Amino acid sequence: MKQSRRAKRMERHHKRNKGTPAFNLVSLMDIFTILVFFLLVNSGEGEVLPSAKDVKLPESISEQKPRQNIVVMVTEKDILVQGTRIAQLNDVVNSKGLMIAPLKVALEAQNKHRLLKDAPEDKGKTPEVTIMGSKQIPYRLLKKVMATCTEAGFGKISLAVMQKTPQES
Repeated sequence: MKQSRRAKRMERHHKRNKGTPAFNLVSLMDIFTILVFFLLVNSGEGEVLPSAKDVKLPESISEQKPRQNIVVMVTEKDILVQGTRIAQLNDVVNSKGLMIAPLKVALEAQNKHRLLKDAPEDKGKTPEVTIMGSKQIPYRLLKKVMATCTEAGFGKISLAVMQKTPQES
């Protein structure tokens, strides 16, 4: 049977468009590359300080962001360095003197294991420590922790606070 010109044209048209659609992979790869770079750049804005439910930090209008350094956490029961329990609070409060021996040993060990210790641009800088303590801890305990940090070789001591907005007058 002989086909008409219209039927032949329709058959050619259907054969031509029957194949799978072609994706433009170059454009797709460009989009995914941009997405990966965007995620890498914006992933550095995470929390620097660990979150602890036991510690209720004091509030401040401080604008300064925390830096990545060694964290000493004073909870209701324990003293932690980088999440590892060092001493119980009952033993520390009842001890005499300004030095907390287990805390000093732990901080000196952390100071030896710092990653950027041998970097040339960090030679003149003193190591930093951040103290996270509840606003209910007694001042004499905070004084002992700070004195121990100084004795362990940490020249800069920061206190962690929760940021609040300044009250408008």
